[in-house]
Amino acid sequence: MRVVLQRVTMASVAVGGREIGRIGSGLLALVGIGPGDDSAVVEKMAGKVAALRIFSDERGHMNRDVQEHGGAVLSVSQFTLYADVRRGRRPGFTEAAAPEMAKPLWIAFGQALRARGLHVEEGEFGADMAVSLVNDGPVTILLDSATWGGGDAGAV
Repeated sequence: MRVVLQRVTMASVAVGGREIGRIGSGLLALVGIGPGDDSAVVEKMAGKVAALRIFSDERGHMNRDVQEHGGAVLSVSQFTLYADVRRGRRPGFTEAAAPEMAKPLWIAFGQALRARGLHVEEGEFGADMAVSLVNDGPVTILLDSATWGGGDAGAV
């Protein structure tokens, strides 16, 4: 599972010109699901996202997580995070999970964040989406469950 987190002052997602999700300050999470991912990986990734201390405290240090900050999460499915560009000029996407596997895990990711007390807005799985954001900092962090060893995100 790969998640690109962007700390934002606002983010929104639209499908067909109609806005379907919007947050103020918080995190935009671009979420890619890999073929080896399962519900345990999703739970650990949600725990990591919820617990990351990337919001400033009163001294300007990154010491607050998104909930302590009072922020929300906008989750957008993005299979292109698994693009293979090693050969040629056209990316391949065979390393991304099949949609029938990826969609329930992406939905479970949003549910796992909500279970941790976060307000979560979402894009539309498989849709052509227009994502708007104002990156705060900018702070952009790549989380990849494969770098945690065998898909294990570790304790948070």
